[in-house]
Amino acid sequence: MRPIDLAREHGLSAQAVRNYDDAGVFPPTERGETGHRRYTPLHAQALRAFLALRRGHGHQRAVEIMRATNRGDVESAYRLIDAAHAELLAERDTRREVAAALDTLSTTAPRPVGGRPLTVGELGRRLGVHPATLRGWEAEGILRPVRDRATGYRVYGPDCVRDAEIARQLRRGGYLLHQVARFLESLRAAGGADALTAFLGAWQDRLTARSRALLAGAAHFDAYLTLLDRARPTEG
Repeated sequence: MRPIDLAREHGLSAQAVRNYDDAGVFPPTERGETGHRRYTPLHAQALRAFLALRRGHGHQRAVEIMRATNRGDVESAYRLIDAAHAELLAERDTRREVAAALDTLSTTAPRPVGGRPLTVGELGRRLGVHPATLRGWEAEGILRPVRDRATGYRVYGPDCVRDAEIARQLRRGGYLLHQVARFLESLRAAGGADALTAFLGAWQDRLTARSRALLAGAAHFDAYLTLLDRARPTEG
């Protein structure tokens, strides 16, 4: 088969196939008398496997998986695949923690803060916590106070007070500091509790899509490994 024969199946250009070949996506390729590359069904399956892996792992990792496989280092390929599943599981756990934290929040919105920003002592009294606790939350990335230009002291504006009240609720619910920090980071990125609900739904959809892509990639990769095994010369 020629590069264009492999390319047509996927709507690619012949040059793209040659580029993948040069990148190590394919097993060794023979050339004809004219120097043109000659591909086999094994190469066709390698391309299918690579394109399927790319949807779940991304381009560079898919290239690395195929390179490792084609040089006979299947163990390294498996480790790369396992790492992607571990990363996906960690992200799935993070999303679950954020969703659970959202469910534990009080339905009553935090009391509005009027007038000037609060000092650490004033915020501590408002929440019923020691100022050292607020400084500890700051160290964990939970709170982001600013410094008063005149005094250099920490001051907490309305958004910071809201975050502090949410943090207090979550801590009372037994959440660890890193979980609280993770939740608030997602809340800030989403733009609020209502937006976060939609964000969580979209996040779940992305996780599901990636899980399916990893499964599809694994199926095509397994088919490629089967062909590789058959192509190896038998001993004896």
